Amino acid sequence: MKTVVYFVLWVVSLLFSSITHAQDFNGSWTGGIYGMPLVFEISNINGQYSAKMQSPSQSKTYLPMNSIVVDGNQITMLLDAYKIKYQGELVDDKLIGIFTQGSGSGKMILEKKEYVEVKPKRPQEPKAPFPYHIEDVVFTNPKANDIKLAGTLTLPKNNNNPAVAILISGSGPQDRNEELFDHKPFLVLADHLTRKGIAVFRYDDRGVAQSQGAQKGATSKDFATDVEAAITYLKSRKDVDAKKIGLIGHSEGGLIAPMVIADNKRDVAFFVSLAGPGVDGYHVLLPQIEKSLRFQGVMGHQLDFEKNLMDAMFLKIIDSKKLSSPLLENELVIFMKQLVANAPDVIKSKYTDQVISALSKQFSEKWMRFFLSYDPAPNLSKIKCPVLAINGSLDYQVIPEINLPGFETALSKNKDVTIKKIKGLNHLFQNAQTGSAGEYGQLEETIDQRTLNLISSWINSRF
Repeated sequence: MKTVVYFVLWVVSLLFSSITHAQDFNGSWTGGIYGMPLVFEISNINGQYSAKMQSPSQSKTYLPMNSIVVDGNQITMLLDAYKIKYQGELVDDKLIGIFTQGSGSGKMILEKKEYVEVKPKRPQEPKAPFPYHIEDVVFTNPKANDIKLAGTLTLPKNNNNPAVAILISGSGPQDRNEELFDHKPFLVLADHLTRKGIAVFRYDDRGVAQSQGAQKGATSKDFATDVEAAITYLKSRKDVDAKKIGLIGHSEGGLIAPMVIADNKRDVAFFVSLAGPGVDGYHVLLPQIEKSLRFQGVMGHQLDFEKNLMDAMFLKIIDSKKLSSPLLENELVIFMKQLVANAPDVIKSKYTDQVISALSKQFSEKWMRFFLSYDPAPNLSKIKCPVLAINGSLDYQVIPEINLPGFETALSKNKDVTIKKIKGLNHLFQNAQTGSAGEYGQLEETIDQRTLNLISSWINSRF
């Protein structure tokens, strides 16, 4: 799920070594790591070098390097806040060297050229003309100060009063297409379902794109009221079947949907969970973090230390329900510094004061505090409508071996439950090699066709 803990820019690279005559480092240098481009702008003013770095697929902002040292054909650049270091050697208008971030390192080659954005191929992204009706709408959430939320309703032609699915996005600010890594999963899903005769309603999260409100300070429980408002809106329409309104939630959306259903049983006809959590946030995040560290090459004692560090942090957060967020943040800073004080040097070099401060702030926010403690089982057990719960076997964010059994247990009294683990798919339901987040943007596929067909056929067989 997108409830992954983002420690820093996640990058690794490649090494070469060579010797050549000295040249000027001044200019724009471009390279790529796992399909993620990096750009360094290096300036030389009166013999004094300065540099800044950009990760254009993540942000348009340049980050100033803290230091840059040039010695003949050798260059070293440091970005302390993200524990980034690049050491390279100039060889025929190329910098060949080692890129390091935290404990991970590898080879990276930078070429002396301007960065040119290359639009990745997304063959599944639907193009006009569309064989269905598209309507942009605005609806109101009376439980959130009457904020206006903007969305799109797609209606199949020649199908009066069809079943309709509301799409609920994963964690973090998402637009109505759930756009990330140049993919638009909800656009692809909506197009497929509508072509199969199922209406689809998708909307911008509060505080995103054309929707009012704010993400900051809101929890999954708050986002559930946005879904309730969407249901109320659809019930007011005459061109969809109010008795066939269902919820399709991806990642955190699969956590939010059961909250809504538990309180609105008569208003929801079906539920599809796409990599939704089946256990509490503590048991979602710890395995996720361990898998993420392994993807970064962290092993042995360092892996054990970092797992224990996060475990201790999460337990402290769960046990600090009565503390305000500012007080918890301060306590987490002190707590983390104490834990790191006696750690190996490789840990100390990674968990700098800046990193500890950033993590403590993130972990003390209301969303994280709610997510860590929230157990979906009680609300899942209240669901009586048909349920389809799907995970990819390579999903490292919501690990299927941990979460699908949670669905199976909580839904044991529900008579219409289908639980599927689909081989070879990652958290976004792409066919993948490892399942790591580094693959998401590289893969041209947006959603596996088997998964799309499973969802549409499952809904149509019941409605």
